[in-house]
Amino acid sequence: MAGIKSLARDTAVYGLSSIVGRFLNWCLVPLYTITFPQEQYGVVTLVYSVVAVALLVLTYGMETGFFRFANHDRWKDPMEVYSTVLISVGVSSTVFVAGALCALGPVSAWLQCAGHPSYAAMMIVCVAADAFLGLPFCYLRYKGRALRFAVLRLINIGVNIGLNLFFILLCPWLMRVAPASVEWFYDPGFGIGYIFLSNLIATLVNFVLMLPELRGFRWRFNGKLWREMIVYSAPLLVLGVAGVMNQTIDKILFPVLVADKADAMAQLGVYGANYKIAIVMVMFIQAFRFAYEPYIFARSREQGEARTAAYSDAMKYFVLFALMIFLGVMYYLDILRYFISPRYFSGLKVVPVVMLAELCFGVFFNLSLWYKLTDRTMWGAWFSLLGLAVTVALNALLVPRIGYMGCAYAALASYGVMMLASYFAGRHYYPIAYPTRRILAYCAAAAVLYYVGVDCLAGVSHPVAFTLRALLLAAYAGAVVRFEHIPLPHIGKR
Repeated sequence: MAGIKSLARDTAVYGLSSIVGRFLNWCLVPLYTITFPQEQYGVVTLVYSVVAVALLVLTYGMETGFFRFANHDRWKDPMEVYSTVLISVGVSSTVFVAGALCALGPVSAWLQCAGHPSYAAMMIVCVAADAFLGLPFCYLRYKGRALRFAVLRLINIGVNIGLNLFFILLCPWLMRVAPASVEWFYDPGFGIGYIFLSNLIATLVNFVLMLPELRGFRWRFNGKLWREMIVYSAPLLVLGVAGVMNQTIDKILFPVLVADKADAMAQLGVYGANYKIAIVMVMFIQAFRFAYEPYIFARSREQGEARTAAYSDAMKYFVLFALMIFLGVMYYLDILRYFISPRYFSGLKVVPVVMLAELCFGVFFNLSLWYKLTDRTMWGAWFSLLGLAVTVALNALLVPRIGYMGCAYAALASYGVMMLASYFAGRHYYPIAYPTRRILAYCAAAAVLYYVGVDCLAGVSHPVAFTLRALLLAAYAGAVVRFEHIPLPHIGKR
């Protein structure tokens, strides 16, 4: 239980930067959707979908590889592992920037911003810098410096959001009341480019703040270590890219697959904006992931039932909290929907489907420990490729018929298939006694609560419905406390 408390504590600290940051970025969505046309917000959605894939390619599994080899008995000096991965990712990121800038014209056209190649150039530099900075962040997690990790993340987010507000709100106002103060640097025609410029400046600020994590040790490259890490991490690259492609390929393919080409970018903007509402589940999963990888590799050194029991408990509590988040968002969607412009409400129907898809992905991530701990990382690659195949096939089948709802259903089917495949394979190679029946019982209870709280109360006035839904959530939480024997006086204590 002490290990679970430590995992929960680290999840909370790491989650501060992830949850607060994503929430604040989430709050920018109304600003974007009100300020920019749907077509331009569609470009933003497309660009950041491509950036997510590029970031995974440029780290090529080295983040997880670092945790594995820094804790490996064969390599006594973790700083040698750290230095090797820094040099590797630093060199590859520099090559990427040089090559992408040489092909800036075609890249800009592909990203639907041929008229503004500077948009693509800024994000090329930004994604390369973020890939490199991911390793110092991993080092902070390895050293257990969760507070510094969270502070640096929040500074980055604060600078990004502050610059967004400056360029998108303050500068246009100053152009009206005191144009001489901003016209020397501000161009209203730059439009969504200020979103990308804010991101780039925030990344460069973060780079400067990360300098202490890049000093104080001897930089050296161990070729033998690097080759072993590549062998270990290459399948994780396939896994990571396929996993991110599962999250982003629908947005990348949507303009090609949708029947109404003229309205494609506008519909992509609607889908992307509503996808943001489901970010609550993504935030929880991200916070959990930051704490979980160091946790499982640290537990891997233990022996006996205590180790597998900790993995089992981690899965159970993850599902319990994820179901609570799902119910909370769906119960109060009538309020949460105002985080996007009312012009986008037509896409709200994707929210429950996307949230369930993300829940399945979170379970899949929990299950992934068996092939990471047994060095069978190729299995993760196969699972992700299987999921990607399902995603592409269902997008091609459904999007021309039902538009962006096809994207949502494809994501749910993809993550569901990946989750089940990993579960049944893991039972053979690294059996863990997950409380499957209890977890399924909680899922069934959540489904009943969803039906009662959403469908049965659909015609009830908001104050009454919100009150009854709060009681249902309290009943769910009370059942969890009772059946899991959680001692209330000790909740929140270390």
